[in-house]
Amino acid sequence: MPRRHREQHKLKNVGWLRAAVLGANDGIVSTSSLILGVAASHATHNSILVTGVAGLVAGAMSMATGEYVSVQSQADTEQAALEVERAELHENPKSEHHELTGIYIDRGLDAALAKQVAGKLMAHDALGAHARDELGITETLSAKPLQAAFASALSFSVGALLPLLVIVLAPPENLIPFVAVASLFFLALLGGVAAKAGGADVTKGIMRVTFWSALAMGATAGIGAMFGTLT
Repeated sequence: MPRRHREQHKLKNVGWLRAAVLGANDGIVSTSSLILGVAASHATHNSILVTGVAGLVAGAMSMATGEYVSVQSQADTEQAALEVERAELHENPKSEHHELTGIYIDRGLDAALAKQVAGKLMAHDALGAHARDELGITETLSAKPLQAAFASALSFSVGALLPLLVIVLAPPENLIPFVAVASLFFLALLGGVAAKAGGADVTKGIMRVTFWSALAMGATAGIGAMFGTLT
């Protein structure tokens, strides 16, 4: 008996991967850039550490708030669309059946089969069928504000902790090169893992995140050095 072929796609990883990578990447870049800017201004070691911790807390809260507001807005929009669809199903089920049939015809089914499929699905779960095939809303992809906010805050905090650990462990006189090199290493590793998990080119993923992160850290350090010499 032939073995059943099962294709392995990476698309199922895209949702959580994007959120996790964005949060951790932002945590590393934001915190390390802040640390380098303050360190370049010749601040004390304790001041640099306090700045880094404050950056972690502020960044995590900002990520959580922004993600919650954004996803909650999406959830409100989805709920409003479902309420409209629920009312239409109650008021004119025949028209909704015709509409769903048309969707399946556009996807390649012949008219008779499309009508039968629409009837079966609506008999099982009319709102679910229209939510999925007309509105594109599914339980898996539906907006979850609190989950999104917690995940963003957590991933940012994990990323921000890495340069903070370097502050604690690195010699104060060599803090800037240690933070810069370690942060770029973490970012390159993160970019490579994300690309691998998503099925993309690993080298391009590493180069992309490293280049833009180095640019951000260099600009912040330059500003810190410039203003530090003026005070």
